[in-house]
Amino acid sequence: MQEYTTRERFLAVMRDGDISKGFPVIEWAGWWHLTYENWIRLGAPANTDLRVWYGLDEHHQVGFGPHRPPGTIVRDEADYDRIRQELYPAPHFDPAGMENLRKRQESGNAFLWLTLEGPFWYPRTLFGIQNHLLAFYDYPELMKRINDDLAEFSIKVIEEMCKYFTPDFMTFAEDMSYNHGPMISYGMMDEFMKPFYMRVAPELNKRGIIPIIDSDGDIEPLISWFENVGIKGILPLERMAGVDVNRIRKNHPKWRMIGGFDKTVMHLGEDALRKEFERIKPAVLGGYYIPSCDHQTPPAVSIDDYKLYVRMLREFSDEVANIDTKS
Repeated sequence: MQEYTTRERFLAVMRDGDISKGFPVIEWAGWWHLTYENWIRLGAPANTDLRVWYGLDEHHQVGFGPHRPPGTIVRDEADYDRIRQELYPAPHFDPAGMENLRKRQESGNAFLWLTLEGPFWYPRTLFGIQNHLLAFYDYPELMKRINDDLAEFSIKVIEEMCKYFTPDFMTFAEDMSYNHGPMISYGMMDEFMKPFYMRVAPELNKRGIIPIIDSDGDIEPLISWFENVGIKGILPLERMAGVDVNRIRKNHPKWRMIGGFDKTVMHLGEDALRKEFERIKPAVLGGYYIPSCDHQTPPAVSIDDYKLYVRMLREFSDEVANIDTKS
């Protein structure tokens, strides 16, 4: 089988839905500290990039978010006015670090992604969880103002980053679903979130940056709404919340997905892993999908468990590539 670079495989799958090159073998999220600490106790090398040690493919996430003064919680317009100037600094990236990432991207050895805070996530960090939900009713104009400021800030971040390189995709941090679905109604999404996405998504799409929502829980009811505001995909597709990647692929043929592999079977041995790969295979064969752990690897997964998972995931990539080229 011909060898392709990590970035070639990423772009083929996520831009074109082409799995003939296989898919990159990644863990998109950072590991839980308990998982990492357990691996170190079991003999994994400390102070080492364990992604490299495990043989995962290379990718790099870069973010630049608003500042939040420690301990500050916004209660009303006066609080926001008082700290507003501190929240949205001029975006700045380390030139040497960005140049190194650009070279890794251009070589094909890595794909790069940007993370921004979304219009559900960010106000919550200012109000706190409970007051944020109340603010949709108590301070609607303030909520809209915050998200307008956030949109302006986000566009500046995109413009500054693209002076160094163009990310291959990006994620909006949102976390707006639990296992029973979205936390707010579609009407509220239209009123409070849509203006943000209608400003920011075009700035991404015109540059060829694939915009993806990062939200836990049951995200299937959100997909059509996000499609309509310029978003192209979602991660992590948590199986325990009832998310079904095969159903998503059937209903949304070009919707991008990353994740979806049930993390609760990762420590159960080869037969359980193989059964899970078979479960998600129809969605993978449909393209536009990079299978990966459906959030973060649990602490119950040993070093040997994880090595087995990575080996089988790479074999699965080769398998589906061969199926695609013979079809």
